[in-house]
Amino acid sequence: MPAQQKNSKKRTSVSEADPTAKKLRLTPSTTREEIVKKRKQPVTLPVSRESDDESSDESDEDQVEDIAVEVEEEDDNGDEDTGGGAGEMLVDAAAAGQKDPNAARESHKVQRALHEQRKAAKPHSQLLVEAKRVWSLARQKNIPPAERQQHVRDLMKIVEGKVKDIVLKHDASRIIQTIVKYGGRKERDQIASELKGHFKQLAEGKYSKFLVSKLIRHCTAHRESILSEFQGYILRLLLHREASSVLADAFELYANAYERSILLRDFYGKEITLFSTNRGTEADKEKAKRGLQGVLEGIEGDRKKRTLSAVKENLTTIFNNPDKGTVTHAIVHRALWEYLATIHDVEDDSEREKLRREIFESCQDVLAEMVHTKDGSRSVREFLAFGTAKDRKHIIKVIKPHIARMCVDDEAQLVIFTALDVIDDTKLTAKSLVSDIISSAETFVTTPQGRRSLFYLLVPRTRRHFTPAQIAIIAETDSIRERTSKKDSAVRSAEIRQAASPSLLKFVEEKGAEVARDTGGSLAILEIMLHAEGDKSAAISALIQPLASAYPSDDPSRPHPIDLPHTSRMYKSLLQGGHFSRSTKVVERTTLFSPAELASAFLSTVDKETTLAMAQGNGAFVVAELLQRIQEECSDESKKKVKRWFSKSFVSNIRNSEVRGKDILIEKILALS
Repeated sequence: MPAQQKNSKKRTSVSEADPTAKKLRLTPSTTREEIVKKRKQPVTLPVSRESDDESSDESDEDQVEDIAVEVEEEDDNGDEDTGGGAGEMLVDAAAAGQKDPNAARESHKVQRALHEQRKAAKPHSQLLVEAKRVWSLARQKNIPPAERQQHVRDLMKIVEGKVKDIVLKHDASRIIQTIVKYGGRKERDQIASELKGHFKQLAEGKYSKFLVSKLIRHCTAHRESILSEFQGYILRLLLHREASSVLADAFELYANAYERSILLRDFYGKEITLFSTNRGTEADKEKAKRGLQGVLEGIEGDRKKRTLSAVKENLTTIFNNPDKGTVTHAIVHRALWEYLATIHDVEDDSEREKLRREIFESCQDVLAEMVHTKDGSRSVREFLAFGTAKDRKHIIKVIKPHIARMCVDDEAQLVIFTALDVIDDTKLTAKSLVSDIISSAETFVTTPQGRRSLFYLLVPRTRRHFTPAQIAIIAETDSIRERTSKKDSAVRSAEIRQAASPSLLKFVEEKGAEVARDTGGSLAILEIMLHAEGDKSAAISALIQPLASAYPSDDPSRPHPIDLPHTSRMYKSLLQGGHFSRSTKVVERTTLFSPAELASAFLSTVDKETTLAMAQGNGAFVVAELLQRIQEECSDESKKKVKRWFSKSFVSNIRNSEVRGKDILIEKILALS
């Protein structure tokens, strides 16, 4: 036991020192047959925390502790009535100060003998001993596949016919999981066949639930029959501490459209479960794949009302138990979205609004738990689009603590975009959403999702940063917005841009020069400078200052901004005053930024020697744009000053060099003359 405690402390210290150590150890590319898919975690979950089902599931084959130590712990703690008390008395006697120096040694011998007797008295003890010996060989990381397969076949011969009897023990469950993971189709089919009819019980087991997940994942031929055993118990299993993760993994990661319909059918009520014909023929399966709307096809009147009522009641049951964690699962979000999509077809306006109001009131406090999945995000956006001003304010209050996590999640950020699109009270959005987004701007610029959240404040739905598919998804609520929001969308967007601009420009002033050195950061700084409203002189000064440093840089680890391709392109676009359009072949200038002001700041900050050095290096395109801007928009004094910088000998040197962009640069220099 002392040795065990020591190992336990060692494991704790490793995880505390490096929370990612376990994750890195679990996925070496040389030992994984496939990348393990994981469910998306809700934005309400702390970043550093891993869900129990994931960490435990991964530890089934890869943990480094000796399984025998865990078995001894279980036996010592759970079998006091079989002789453990005698061993404890001997130990206590030795600790009390017996004079015989061999007393402690003898007591340990007696204790070990009793322990071995207890193990031998348990059913299948010899089978497990032999299975563990072979299992320790099969689970080795760096062995040839052929050798591993031989060990798996040997292991299968040992447990064959006894799988059902031993699988509920945590050590034996791991043995069977190894067979499922590394074995072939024959071994997997054998395991699934022996366990047929017991999958519900196994899914509720603390250790055996991982085996069920692996069978669902690897045994595609048996997946439908396994999931069918859960029918009639889905809601109960979703609220079960152990089984919930099994159904969540099956629905989100492994099941196809029809298999998902099997899991969803219990939400539709007992009447649909008992009398539905959506099973058997291909036509019935295709109908089932369409979800609730497919099930209700051809059903009218009271039966349809009873079905919708059953869905609402089942969803409400889950929403009323948020502590179970079930509300975060994609299967629940799909059922909710199907319900919301179905009530669109209710002809009576008052009845339709009543149904939507009732389901919203039942889940309004747990909406933040849903935004991370596709269907959950769609459902929350639906509530935002149809909601009253009071409803929208409540939704913002619920999601506000999680804005930073939502902005970097592909699905959750769509909820924020819809809120910015439909809420007329821009003072509310500026205070509750915009300020929180900008406060994390330095972090957001490093990821595509985070940058999109910043861009939506300034240039929403621009094809430059949003794909057509993303724009189409965001636009799904536009038709609803026309009926439920009063303010013109262009006015709303302008007010949001005005609210965001001062803080964004302050961000550029304070951190823009450093952020622009990052590839994604340079894109964000460029859009802020081009499209934010307000006085940009301080921000321009902050961006120009780094260009005045010696070129090339004396520090190889920190290149001059012009030597960073993305940063150089940013300065070029700023001097152009906008983005170059490939379709029109011209620069699309923005009225919110003055490139002439940037050119003047350049001349007053960067000296002649540095400018000429950049022109002869990687800054030819930037200097060329600078010269064009001075020629077209700056004062005669600026033109004369720059003209003196570029002598005939300099032009001759450039013409004979291999500098990229030299022809354009020479053209701009000659144009000044």
